[in-house]
Amino acid sequence: MPELPEVETTVRGLARYLDGERIAGVAVNRPNLRRAFPVELAQTLTGARVTGLGRRAKYGLIHTDRMATLVFHLGMSGRWRIDPEAIDKHDHLVLETAPRPNQKSHVLALCDPRRFGSVDLVDTERLDEWPSFAAMGPEPLGDALTAEHLRNAFRGRVASLKQLLLDQRIVAGLGNIYVCEALFRARIDPRKAAGKVSLPALRRLVPAIRAVLGEAIAAGGSSLRDYAQPSGELGYFASSFDVYDREGEACSCGDTVRRIVQGGRSTWFCPKCQR
Repeated sequence: MPELPEVETTVRGLARYLDGERIAGVAVNRPNLRRAFPVELAQTLTGARVTGLGRRAKYGLIHTDRMATLVFHLGMSGRWRIDPEAIDKHDHLVLETAPRPNQKSHVLALCDPRRFGSVDLVDTERLDEWPSFAAMGPEPLGDALTAEHLRNAFRGRVASLKQLLLDQRIVAGLGNIYVCEALFRARIDPRKAAGKVSLPALRRLVPAIRAVLGEAIAAGGSSLRDYAQPSGELGYFASSFDVYDREGEACSCGDTVRRIVQGGRSTWFCPKCQR
């Protein structure tokens, strides 16, 4: 599943072609993805000008001058394609920008073979109140994520640290790949009860989270299975994984990377480095 760095990379790639442009055409090629497309999607977006793009957790945001924001989630296999040679059967939403003098129009196709993604239209002024956003915790790259916030959120909790870091109500946007990598860098055992993690350890964890996400964004994300950037390029952060998907391989300390299952999700860690 595309995680925060992949969505951030996607949004930045789309901005090159969409920011400030007018949408001349909208084609909805099936009635639904994970849920139905908004019935007013084509009518609202046709003729609208894109006023900016952004991201909240693992959702991409396309703001328009109609005071409506297109909110997309890439699900398990979604990605945007820029100026494809032909529209594919899995290109379920297609936007076309209006041409400008000496500048051609562009076609942007949301491709989602497994259809676990979603597209919504939300009142821009009430984005924070949208149910999927209202209960979310702070962004991991923002100032609101602090060691003190985590300590308060974890107080008295016996669930493992790894599992609670994936709870979007505690931190918005963290996913399995980057939690495994951040815990390795912070030298914290993912099995430890969250309520027993010390404040000094949490003060190592917060910058580790930011560093891992920042490096992944700079690398264009991690291309696993179906993900690619809008340009078609593959992200290359996967070549920098310390522990993720490296079961049985040697850690930099000389010990062996292990894999366990927590809450139905695989966790990779080094038992010697992470205590």
